[in-house]
Amino acid sequence: MSTASRHIEQSAPDRVVVTGRGVVSPLAPNWPDTWAALLAGKSGIRDITGFDVSDLPVRIGGEVPGFEPERHLPRHVVRRTDWTIQVVVAAARMALQEAGIEIDDRLAPRVGVAVGSIIGCTRVASRNAMAMRDEGYAAVSPQVFPTMGISSAAEVCLELGSRGPSAEMVAACATGTVCLGEAARWIREGRADVAVAGGMDAFDRLELAAAARARVLSRRTGDPTSASRPFDKDRDGFVMGAGAGVLVLESAAHARRRGAVVLAELAGYASTTDAHHLTAPAPDGSQAARAMRKALESARATPADVGYINAHGTGTRLNDDTELAAIRRVYAEHAHRVPVSSTKSMTGHMLAAGGAVEAAVVTEAINAGSVPPTLNCDAPEDPAVNFVAHEAQEHDVEVGVSHSFGFGGHNAVLVLRRWRG
Repeated sequence: MSTASRHIEQSAPDRVVVTGRGVVSPLAPNWPDTWAALLAGKSGIRDITGFDVSDLPVRIGGEVPGFEPERHLPRHVVRRTDWTIQVVVAAARMALQEAGIEIDDRLAPRVGVAVGSIIGCTRVASRNAMAMRDEGYAAVSPQVFPTMGISSAAEVCLELGSRGPSAEMVAACATGTVCLGEAARWIREGRADVAVAGGMDAFDRLELAAAARARVLSRRTGDPTSASRPFDKDRDGFVMGAGAGVLVLESAAHARRRGAVVLAELAGYASTTDAHHLTAPAPDGSQAARAMRKALESARATPADVGYINAHGTGTRLNDDTELAAIRRVYAEHAHRVPVSSTKSMTGHMLAAGGAVEAAVVTEAINAGSVPPTLNCDAPEDPAVNFVAHEAQEHDVEVGVSHSFGFGGHNAVLVLRRWRG
């Protein structure tokens, strides 16, 4: 793990800092190993083995290896919960452990939880629908009704013991980023001192088939590690990924009082909506660009200050073109100076988890002085842009930005800054 920034030296009650990260990804079931794999340019995309894909046109994805829910949750909770709940609780526990926070009765009312999932607990619903079809009413578990709906924030609160504000937020592929940005607002408004925020998702036969039918997935079955190709001219769609990402946010004043080590400041956030099309981004990228500008303005930063952009970079034709157009619009001459990489080239698109995991990537880039690569960017759309192709690069990153853009025109951008107290 990289050396974090120094301890806080002065109070700044209206500022929000990151003190913990928890990640379960297609690269590893924890954050340190995920980061090491990203920096080494390893791919977590492989042939799918978790369910039958023999009759599907897409048979590759980013499944999660080595995750053992029993290490993070009691057995009875594992039995009654969907995998998405298990993985987000695990990520939350790991983030709190890195932050050095134990939620006791005194702190609990001041700890908020904001998490979200696009797909949700569909595995529980699907299993019980099939059981009812095959065996009748009595085969339906009494746990299905409270667990198959939007209940992940409540589940996280139950397991952590937090009693502050909680919400499950859904903003398509921008979900993890929106959860972080809105949780930061709770802290700035004085509604919480600490927030556990992020996203999680999983996929099964139905989700893979549905995305394949929508023609948004790469068809490079047989060549998994080369399938996710953000900003490459030969890209043909994204690769489905699974996992969870959670960050612990705190007010700077609270972190100072407990002597916390700060990983970065969450200095800016903005969200906008295209109102253009259910799946296609607005072709001019105007609202994505507006989210970028507003996030920088809220952080009191300029494009010239930015030392790294973690792009949404899905590897779909429309997303990459639109995102690149928005970057050019906002960054102007700096667009050819700042390194821009997509870690989805290695993790696949982790859906609601993506934005939170990618925010963790930015915190690490700030502290480590290294930027992870974009794999498979052999023929970049714009050769003048530094897409950090193939190998990590060393960069001094004072300010880093994370983009998340989703179906329905959801745009969300975070700005993170090195903490200097």
